[in-house]
Amino acid sequence: MFGMTPWVRRLIVANLIVFLLQVTLFVSPGFLTTFGFAPLSAWRQPWTFVTYMFVHANFLHLAVNLLALFVFGPQVEERMGGGAFLRYYLLCGLGGAALSFLLMQFRPVSVVVGASAAVYGVLLAFAWAWPNQPINVFPLPEPIPAKWLVTFYVAISLVPALLPASDGVAHLAHLGGFATGFLYLKVADWHLGRAERHLRRASQPSVLVHPGRSARASDAPKPPRRAERDPAQAEIDRVLDKISARGIDSLTPAERRFLAEMSRKMRDHT
Repeated sequence: MFGMTPWVRRLIVANLIVFLLQVTLFVSPGFLTTFGFAPLSAWRQPWTFVTYMFVHANFLHLAVNLLALFVFGPQVEERMGGGAFLRYYLLCGLGGAALSFLLMQFRPVSVVVGASAAVYGVLLAFAWAWPNQPINVFPLPEPIPAKWLVTFYVAISLVPALLPASDGVAHLAHLGGFATGFLYLKVADWHLGRAERHLRRASQPSVLVHPGRSARASDAPKPPRRAERDPAQAEIDRVLDKISARGIDSLTPAERRFLAEMSRKMRDHT
C-alpha cells in the first residue's frame, strides 16, 4: 500500500476501520466512554489503556495522526524492525495513558482518545535517528530539521499542560508518549553501545607476558588465515568495522540484533 512498511500499513488500516465503525454502527457517545481512556475509571476498564489509541474524536484528529504516521513511520520501522516498531508504538501509547492516569489529580481529564501519544513517539524516534533531516512544513517557506520540529511539538504540548485552563486536548498523553519514547530510545542506545564495547574488548588479542620477560611483537597471537576464521567472528569484525566507519546508527535491525546476541553469548560464556 503506497510503499508503506507492514506495521505502519496495518496500524493505519486498523485506525481507519475503527473510525468507520465509530461513525456508522457505533454512533452512540457510549462508544467513547467504553473504549476511550477515562483516568477516573481506568481500573474498571483496563482495556482502555490500549483501545483509546484507535479511537478518534473526529476526522481531522484522525487525519493528522495518520498523516504523521504515514510520513515518519516507514523509516522508523525499517530502522527498528517490524516487531520492535510495534512494541515501541504501543509502549508510547501506554505511556500517554499512564501519565494521564498518574497526574489525574492535578490535571483532570474526562476521556482521552487518539493515537497522538504513540505517533509523537514515532516523531521522536525519527528525529532521534535523523536529527538534521529537512522536513517541509506548510506554510513555512523553507524546510526545518526534524529535531526542531519535534522540539516544537513538545513545546505546544508542554505549555498548555502547565496552564490552569483546559483546551480539551489531552496534552499529558502527548507528553507521556514523548517521555516513554525518550526512555526507550536511551535504554536501547545504552544497551547497543555496551554490546559494542564488550565485543571490541573480546575481539582484541591478548598478550601473555611471563614474569621477568618483556613483551615482543612476536608474542602476540597471529591472526588466523581467511580460510580458518570463525564465520561468527568474521561477522563481528564486519559489524564493528561498519560502526567505526559509519557510526552505530548505520546498523540494520538484523545487525543490531546480531550485535546484542553475540555480546550476550560472550558474557554468558565468560
